[in-house]
Amino acid sequence: KEKKLIIVSKSQTINDIKKVINKNYLEFGENYVEEGIKKIAELNNKRLKWHFIGKIQSNKIKKIVKFFDWIQTLSSLKHAELIHNECSKHNKKINICIQININNEDSKGGIKINEIEHFLNQISSYDNLVIRGIMSIPSKSNTLQEKVDSYSILKLEFDKLANIHKTVDTLSLGMSNDYEIALKYGSNMIRI
Repeated sequence: KEKKLIIVSKSQTINDIKKVINKNYLEFGENYVEEGIKKIAELNNKRLKWHFIGKIQSNKIKKIVKFFDWIQTLSSLKHAELIHNECSKHNKKINICIQININNEDSKGGIKINEIEHFLNQISSYDNLVIRGIMSIPSKSNTLQEKVDSYSILKLEFDKLANIHKTVDTLSLGMSNDYEIALKYGSNMIRI
């Protein structure tokens, strides 16, 4: 199965992003809504896909839905409903990854891994949300073995979900510091 690279363009200049586009990378991740929208507008390139990978705030959902193709950080039922309703206004469907807080860190968003089935059942009626998979950011302080354990658990959960939900095809795991091990343990989307 094809593996996808999401270029995290946060705090990069338009010129630098254009160089990357010229190398045929077309998927970009942004953490901040306003900064992302500015780039999306300036680049004005229909071939590009934009992933929102930051913390979702209720008051930014209108803009996220309008400008982005993916939301990788959904972990709130309230946000799910707001995103669905906003998509209805735009006659749009949006790709969603559920964020899992695999190491239960207070500083990170995401639901606990054992809550994912319940969460999906709660949002299953929102047909503007195309549930593509799960995203997680394991703790930087993890030992190698802890990382492997976290990735293995996420991969098992992903496989289980992919068997139940026909749209699930994305395990978004791995960033600049851990992408090699993430790929080894089943990630098919990395964010660098």
